[in-house]
Amino acid sequence: MTTTTPPVTLDDVRDAAARLKGVAHRTPVLRSRTLDALAGAEVHLKCENFQRMGAFKFRGAYNAVSRLTPEQLSRGIAAYSSGNHAQAVALAARELGTTAVIVMPENAPPSKRAATAGYGAEIVTYDRYTGDRVAIAEALAAERGLALIPPYEHPHVMAGQGTAALELLEEAGEVDALLTPVGGGGLMAGSATVVKGLHPGIRTVGVEPEAGDDTKRSLEAGRRISIPVPHTIADGQALHTPGELTFSVNQRLLDDVVLVTDDEIRDAMRFAFERLKIVVEPSGATPLAALLTGRAGTLPRRVGVIISGGNIDAGRFAELCGGGTP
Repeated sequence: MTTTTPPVTLDDVRDAAARLKGVAHRTPVLRSRTLDALAGAEVHLKCENFQRMGAFKFRGAYNAVSRLTPEQLSRGIAAYSSGNHAQAVALAARELGTTAVIVMPENAPPSKRAATAGYGAEIVTYDRYTGDRVAIAEALAAERGLALIPPYEHPHVMAGQGTAALELLEEAGEVDALLTPVGGGGLMAGSATVVKGLHPGIRTVGVEPEAGDDTKRSLEAGRRISIPVPHTIADGQALHTPGELTFSVNQRLLDDVVLVTDDEIRDAMRFAFERLKIVVEPSGATPLAALLTGRAGTLPRRVGVIISGGNIDAGRFAELCGGGTP
């Protein structure tokens, strides 16, 4: 008999939580009677928009970078990202006394690019629609002798991301369902590992933008499917295929994936700002959009939601939420 060891386990997430204690913020879990009434459920929002550098990505980046050897740290780190992982790796590198080179798309949000540079990283750009960011970053890492920290396709990154769900359950108690955004799949893989490991009956629901439904298609096909790089305001979810490691986890543990439109994402961002008094970036708003539109289906009594980030500048936020076009 052969067994396959999963790339991330509940113990891995608990170990990451210990490593992140006192480094990452323990972000708040917010409640809203208005949201409960609209969703028809008791909703607990884990607000990673209050995390260091503004998104959950710091958890995975720091967990991975902190495990490098002194020799690796002395040479530096490479990463590729549309924005949040870029900032997370840059900040983790600064915290741990090393340097970072980040491959970012030319059309990455200017605020995310500026923040990445502000943390001290060198930025190398590419064309999102014609270039291969993985190949570029791998070549750069090989040429300079850098340790490559991918945004989701890494066991320590997945384990770090799962600590958000671990904290949510510690504060809110057992929920009946968990909704998270799905991009490359690292947040969901880590989160599903936690909730299914602690309470197997919790329903796990991923949310993707309608234009970027690669995970939904892949789950339906039973294998990883590639789509053209999507055009969506949810830049953190504008991916063409799920990660190999993340998909191996999500294929086992993810119960459903639902889709939301860009207009529904805008409405959710506006609702979060006006009624919850928080700023949420498009990718972070997708699970909220699924709740507000009913696309998540009939909900059980207690629902946990991970709001993944809030990195959006004032001009872009006003453009999207004020009725402008992207």
